[in-house]
Amino acid sequence: MPLLVNLRHLEANSVRLEGELPVSELDIDPQDDIIQLAHPLEYNLEVEKLEGGVLIQGRLSLDLECQCVRCLKTFEYRVELDPWTSLLPLEGEDAVEVVNDCIDLTPTIREDILLEFPQHPLCQRDCRGLRSAPGGKSKTVSSSGPPEEGSPAWKELNKLKF
Repeated sequence: MPLLVNLRHLEANSVRLEGELPVSELDIDPQDDIIQLAHPLEYNLEVEKLEGGVLIQGRLSLDLECQCVRCLKTFEYRVELDPWTSLLPLEGEDAVEVVNDCIDLTPTIREDILLEFPQHPLCQRDCRGLRSAPGGKSKTVSSSGPPEEGSPAWKELNKLKF
């Protein structure tokens, strides 16, 4: 069930929403084996109606199961949006769709969560990658001679005084 807010309930007071949203409701398909959604989205939000819009404030958190791009180790990565704020317009060109006096917060949440996904997940900041097997062939490329001194053009540019 998507995360819906009834606008009639917002007429008198703000509404507090707290709970979990199943991964299937987020409709996120990362199309990548490196990042998988491990647990439901946890949310703690306060929603209030403003003139011409709905203001949402609170906290969102989601645990991802990632695979390190250097060493291929599986690890958990927590996406935490705290504080999180969104203003959804009820009028105009960018207005959210209102169905039976309800608006769906799920698309807005999905967009902001996706923006927080790691592009290149690392298990540790200083991960050194896969370790080579002892006695195995090294995949490093060695040069066949001393490094080049540089091209003649660089030598001429280095002579310039600024």
